[in-house]
Amino acid sequence: MTEITSRTAPLLSIVVPLRNEVGNVGPLLADIEAACAPLGAFEVVCVDDGSSDGTPQALRDLAATRDWLVIVTHAQSCGQSAAVRSGVRRAQAPVVTTLDGDGQNDPAFIPAMVAALKEAGPDAGLVQGQRVGRKDTGFKKLQSRIANGVRGRILKDGTRDAGCGLKCFRREAYLALPYFDALHRFMPALMVREGYRVVHVDVRDRPRLTGVSNYGFFDRLWVGIVDLVGVWWLIRRRRRVPRIVQSEIEARP
Repeated sequence: MTEITSRTAPLLSIVVPLRNEVGNVGPLLADIEAACAPLGAFEVVCVDDGSSDGTPQALRDLAATRDWLVIVTHAQSCGQSAAVRSGVRRAQAPVVTTLDGDGQNDPAFIPAMVAALKEAGPDAGLVQGQRVGRKDTGFKKLQSRIANGVRGRILKDGTRDAGCGLKCFRREAYLALPYFDALHRFMPALMVREGYRVVHVDVRDRPRLTGVSNYGFFDRLWVGIVDLVGVWWLIRRRRRVPRIVQSEIEARP
């Protein structure tokens, strides 16, 4: 994994997993800059998950004129959850927002999600976007309804659209979650397991500008079932989360 960076100490980190999105990355970064510039110092961590098109060169060209852009590169594709994790681990801000690299998640909602996390207080670990007016095909919307319906009935996390890539969370809370492939699809349930509240914000979906989805229904169907059972087991095994009021060192005179 390689990395290009020229900026430090942001207040907000935006993590964008990318795979073969050469036609989408430029417009998406322009939209992110327009939405986040009023929030103060920010960085965008783009994780190139082993792209085989012109995405790596497009990112390098964009980084030449944007000091807030950080590039992390996977030598080979490891999946969306791995890309998100690489980006969050590289992120320097205490608050992280994620969104998909295909441009369907609208960055205009980032300020509202950051504000929602702040207003909810320290007990809230995650603001989960929930898509309205989805622009996907009828089949993809059907598969998402089925997946979210089954997941909701089993995990009971109060989230109707856990698959939405627009999320805003506390970095330390994310890094405390058990990591596995497809973690990004189960973050609400796992945040609740860790004792955090989850806040929901409706977000507008946009059509993809170019390219096709890198994630297919039948490719992840059986793996998704196994993951669901595993997360259910983790929740069943949950014990009371310890809250440290004062450490021994802090208590010393």
